[in-house]
Amino acid sequence: MNLDFEDEWYGWRLRGRHLVSEDGQRMTIERLRGLMWRDKMELRRAGFASRRAAELARAAPSRPLVKVLVIDLGEYRHRGVAAS
Repeated sequence: MNLDFEDEWYGWRLRGRHLVSEDGQRMTIERLRGLMWRDKMELRRAGFASRRAAELARAAPSRPLVKVLVIDLGEYRHRGVAAS
């Protein structure tokens, strides 16, 4: 089976059991499955359910992970809040 891709995949082609890149590198379906599995496991390890979730998280504005609260302990104790 020979298939030449178009648009974003221009230059890539399918030749028999191999996906061939623009520069001629060949990849079997087994290797591609292995790379996809590894990508899936890395996403799970990072806490994402899918590639789409990871891309959405990357596109979302970053939020602060830590809030710092400064309390004067003397004032805190003086008001009696520490006892409650």
